[in-house]
Amino acid sequence: MSTHVSTALISTAGHCKVACGFCFRADRAHGFLDTATYARTLSRLKEVGVEGVCLSGGEPTHHPQLRQLVRLAHQFGMPVSMVTSARTVAEVTVLSRVAHLLANVTVSADSQGAMLLGRTTRTAASGVDTLRGVSTETKILHVTCWDLSDKECQDVAALVSAAGVEVQFSPVVLDERALHRDGTSVQDYLAQQQLDADILGRHFNLSDRYRAYLDELRELHFPAVQGERWSCRSATAYVTADGDIRRCPYSQASVSAHAPRAAIRCFLTAPAQDRVTPDCAAICRPSAAPDGRDASCAA
Repeated sequence: MSTHVSTALISTAGHCKVACGFCFRADRAHGFLDTATYARTLSRLKEVGVEGVCLSGGEPTHHPQLRQLVRLAHQFGMPVSMVTSARTVAEVTVLSRVAHLLANVTVSADSQGAMLLGRTTRTAASGVDTLRGVSTETKILHVTCWDLSDKECQDVAALVSAAGVEVQFSPVVLDERALHRDGTSVQDYLAQQQLDADILGRHFNLSDRYRAYLDELRELHFPAVQGERWSCRSATAYVTADGDIRRCPYSQASVSAHAPRAAIRCFLTAPAQDRVTPDCAAICRPSAAPDGRDASCAA
């Protein structure tokens, strides 16, 4: 059975200076999503029942026509959310100018262990500072977790409580190749994920969905039948910065936004052919959050 595509995650920029080692993005490109292509894409997505879009990147605040992208979605009757790593004055200024037009803003951050693993500098504190500077009604800090401590969780809880923002968590997701490069066994990797979940559970209301997601990751690494993986169940389509539409960022199949509308409709309504992998498990599930990330915990 095919999962109905109801939202779309749109890459507005093909490049990203953060370049974290565990980024979920499967594509890289130069330049920005063309507004004419974007408008055509919105029209085709609307025709198949897509109800809302999330602007992502690269870094969406780098798009020179970001405000127009948001307004075009509104013209199609679609609410717009955004996932951003905005930290610089210039990025936060751009974000603040469109924030009142957004349904929600999610600012990405990394735990201390995740920053070390992914070679990033996206602290939770700087992410909260960004959220304080925007006027969106719903503000979300999304923390990618690895090697957590009780002290760090206490600090994050205090930060989000003082700022009045929501918090979501997701574990670092590494595939077998990344684990091999780091010299980490799959067993140790999964054990660390569980340890982090136990620590989170002491400080936040850890949802059943989060623990179920960890079970899914374990199953993907150790399938009951070798090679057995379930079909893509994502309700979120993906649009690349080049204007290609996929059922998932990691899908090998795509259709151009400039293809005939019948071809696009057929592509998005036909049963997905891809199989879920650890890379895309967080988004290739019908219960995933509209922004393409796992809405796992709340303070």
